Amino acid sequence: MTIPSLSILALIEAKPEKAAAVSELLTGALTLANEEEQTLAWYAVQISETTFAIFDTFAHEEGRQAHLNGKIAAALMSQADTLLAKAPNIMVANILAAK
Repeated sequence: MTIPSLSILALIEAKPEKAAAVSELLTGALTLANEEEQTLAWYAVQISETTFAIFDTFAHEEGRQAHLNGKIAAALMSQADTLLAKAPNIMVANILAAK
């Protein structure tokens, strides 16, 4: 089993009238996440009516960079002006502990 040591947390704020579209985009992105061999875990969550997040984990920096430059990021950013209230807050982090 590959142990994750790196992660990305992206906080996403949808325009109120576009929350359903953001939810659909993130739900549909699971197919793309499954294609990423170096992405060990990928979660899309809804925190409030308009706030969403993506959390994913990686064993190596190459996988994290591939994800940051991959199809999910491209799909989100191509629609950012239409769907989002502001630019996503994308944070990279090191995993300290995991179960």
